[in-house]
Amino acid sequence: MFFNKSPGKSSAVRCVWLTGLSGAGKSTIAGLLHDRLNAQGLHSCVLDGDRLRTGLNADLGFSEADRIENVRRVGEVAKLMADAGLIVLVAVISPYRAQRRLARGLFAEGEFLEVFVDAPLAECERRDTKGLYAKARRGELKNFTGIDSAYQPPEAPELRLSTVDLGAPACATRILQRLGLPD
Repeated sequence: MFFNKSPGKSSAVRCVWLTGLSGAGKSTIAGLLHDRLNAQGLHSCVLDGDRLRTGLNADLGFSEADRIENVRRVGEVAKLMADAGLIVLVAVISPYRAQRRLARGLFAEGEFLEVFVDAPLAECERRDTKGLYAKARRGELKNFTGIDSAYQPPEAPELRLSTVDLGAPACATRILQRLGLPD
């Protein structure tokens, strides 16, 4: 449920964390969700992995240590924005379970919703408009998640969305339903 009217008790979801491989649909879903939340008068923002890597995290590469630091920074920014009253929609690969657990730990119980945007590697490669998977396969991109760097799928996400079975609008609807909000 999105809202909890009990005084002194905060259990409203303040952070929706979309994780999955590159090309799974995280950013597209987050953008649609952002538009729908704003249409309902709810203030939200999207923290998109690609955009963050051109600014806040431009100094980070794709080594394991840099990936860990990337997710740490994103989690801290998400917490600051949520504390400012925004619903934060995080769309980052966040390949390691341990770092997703640390991000969740920044929020009180019930404030963090982990959404596994699930698409098989072959489908993500087929959708790849930037040619990143092809570059990784040719050895031009090192440490690319799904090719030569591991992705650890969530073991117990609050929501799993197969973007092979559902389009992005239907996925956004499922998240809104999970939040207890109208579509």
